[in-house]
Amino acid sequence: MPEVKCNVSNCTYWGEGNNCVADAILVEIDKHANMSVDMSADGSLHGDAAHKDAAHDTAETCCHTFRAKH
Repeated sequence: MPEVKCNVSNCTYWGEGNNCVADAILVEIDKHANMSVDMSADGSLHGDAAHKDAAHDTAETCCHTFRAKH
């Protein structure tokens, strides 16, 4: 599993060294930042959470590693 960095220290999954220790990570576009997400422990998405979106640039996501596919 890749190393995932997190700067939100009050998250349950925040670990020492700013490492995320969650079993699964969900990256969403900013438009859905306030969406309630139903995600199981194994990372499966349920209901409205199981959708696909497209972002045109990093600023449209909360993922600083986002790079658009070409």
